[in-house]
Amino acid sequence: MEKKTEEIQRDKEVKIGAEAYYVKRPQFGAKGTSKLRQHFNRGMTMFLVALACVITYFVILRLEEIAKIFWTIVDVAKPIIYGFVIAYLLNPMVKRVENYLYPLIEERMNHNIKAKNIARGVGITVSLMLALLVILALCNMVIPELYNSIKDMVLKLPSQISEASSRLEDIVFDKSTVGVFLQKVINEGMSMFQTWLRSEMIPQTNALMTSVTIGVFNVIQAVFHILIGIMVSVYILFSREKFSAQTKKVIYAVMKPERANMTLHIARKSNQIFGGFIIGKIIDSAIIGVLCFLGMTILDMPYVVLVSVVVGVTNVIPFFGPYIGAIPSTILIMLDSPIKGLYFILFILFLQQLDGNVIGPKILGDSTGLSSFWVIFSIILGGGLFGFVGMVLGVPTFAVIYYIVRTWINQKLEHKKLPVQSEKYDKNSYVTDEGVYIDSEEK
Repeated sequence: MEKKTEEIQRDKEVKIGAEAYYVKRPQFGAKGTSKLRQHFNRGMTMFLVALACVITYFVILRLEEIAKIFWTIVDVAKPIIYGFVIAYLLNPMVKRVENYLYPLIEERMNHNIKAKNIARGVGITVSLMLALLVILALCNMVIPELYNSIKDMVLKLPSQISEASSRLEDIVFDKSTVGVFLQKVINEGMSMFQTWLRSEMIPQTNALMTSVTIGVFNVIQAVFHILIGIMVSVYILFSREKFSAQTKKVIYAVMKPERANMTLHIARKSNQIFGGFIIGKIIDSAIIGVLCFLGMTILDMPYVVLVSVVVGVTNVIPFFGPYIGAIPSTILIMLDSPIKGLYFILFILFLQQLDGNVIGPKILGDSTGLSSFWVIFSIILGGGLFGFVGMVLGVPTFAVIYYIVRTWINQKLEHKKLPVQSEKYDKNSYVTDEGVYIDSEEK
């Protein structure tokens, strides 16, 4: 009995000590119940609303300056951004190598942490080496051929234009009214072109050389940023669990558990959408570029490497990409040979049908969950706001927004005990004033 009493007393002392410890610690967000506290809260709310209005007004007035500051910060942080992008793209390969090597190393070393570090280090090294080897191989194959193609194009373009013009003259330049009109239009166009060369193009040579110099400097700077980004990506890949844990810690600290869990769920879904789309699109575009190269080589077409690179790069853009790459490529080939230009059109149509119906679905699947309308909408909106990058990333970004809105709407409908399927809201169905779903076909 006395022993039990001593244990109870000891538990009370421990409890008092714990309470004293937590009492001494600062309590963030503690709310009082006094009238003074209530008036203070109302005053702070009004002050914060007024401050938000002032800040919004200031932001609208200084939007251009704020944009400059933002892009300056982005420019300074480019190595870090490149590092995160490189780490994100290499992470799937690093995981595969690590998951393959870890059991083998762990069996021999019998030490989980060291085995994991060694497996991860090997995975990062192998992934970086493979990525660099692929890039160097592509550059070694593509750049010389690309240079020769552009050089030949520049040298042959005037004669090709002249030849095309003479062919057009032979076809349409007769004594008819249409022929005379077309001849007058072309003559005026050639005259305007020559005037533009003499008055604007030649005097702007110095400005053009300055732009080339700046471009070379920007390329060197970009290479330097990428090298730093590679080093940053190594640290990110090595400590990805730590970064993930710290992020989760901050989210749970500043949000309620319910909102924190929803935020983490959306983050995982976003990673799934972006990872599946971007990596899949890169692989898909590489395959299309290679198939275009092989097909054009078999068909004996000009500018094989140049056109293949253009078609492969523009294929990264969903829906509009094939047309963006095919139109200038077709014009370029037609200047060399109209018949080959026609063959190229037929070949591109076949290639894009193959990509749209076989290759693309196999690689990408339904990674975005968007209909064709929303894909077109996101491409136009993203391209209008952010250019080429917006056209590429507009689809997965909008897919994430679409998923968030859809989840929110479905939760609201479930709370109201209404169906979430869009097919249920046809012309034969309605919801009563009492909130009951009625389908007339089921009556």
